[in-house]
Amino acid sequence: MCLMSTARTAPRPATLLLCYITDRRQLPGSPEEKEQRLLEKIAACAAAGVDLIQLREKDLTGRELESLARKAMAILPKSSPAKLLINSRLDVALACGLRGVHLPAHDLLPSDVRMVWDRAGRFAPVIGVSVHSLDEAAKAEAHGADFAVFGPVFEKSGEVNPLGLEQLRQACLRPDRAPISMPILALGGVSLENAKQCLEAGASGLAGIRLFQENEVEPLVQRLRELGESGDPVIG
Repeated sequence: MCLMSTARTAPRPATLLLCYITDRRQLPGSPEEKEQRLLEKIAACAAAGVDLIQLREKDLTGRELESLARKAMAILPKSSPAKLLINSRLDVALACGLRGVHLPAHDLLPSDVRMVWDRAGRFAPVIGVSVHSLDEAAKAEAHGADFAVFGPVFEKSGEVNPLGLEQLRQACLRPDRAPISMPILALGGVSLENAKQCLEAGASGLAGIRLFQENEVEPLVQRLRELGESGDPVIG
């Protein structure tokens, strides 16, 4: 999309944030094989330097999700700084001692989650929020979210959503207001081929399911980080 010369300049993030969102149902095999492949992918992502791993197995019961979360925690390399979050289920996150939660749009407020977490006497949680607009991103930041995942930016085919990339740009750069300091990660059809467009729009990182589940993780992460470190300042 053409940009006017008066557009805001956004510096490229010093550290590109990468978030693997899990979905074992997209993996081949029996239910047991799907779970094993998922755990192997989680371990590979953590070892390769993925920053955030979001357990998003929405079809599981609370008990099943807790069991999977404990297995995932057990296989994370001790040297990995990867943070394991759980989608929506604050109760499961607290029961398992996870690092935090990721909240769907229109779910609990991050400020409410922090209040419950503090009452439980735990370390400060990492809280992510799914957003779909500038206003939702601003609300998430105002309520203390650590990061937001913005999407969908692309269609599943990898083609640009007519509104997605420009709305991502608006959410990241806020041309008519003060910029959002909270990291915003691009989600939705993100691939190695179109990742640079997300970074040029001002995204602080990338999130995805298929991006990580359908690729060999170590070379993927290396290439994405190279994209994050290369190039001139982004013109938003």
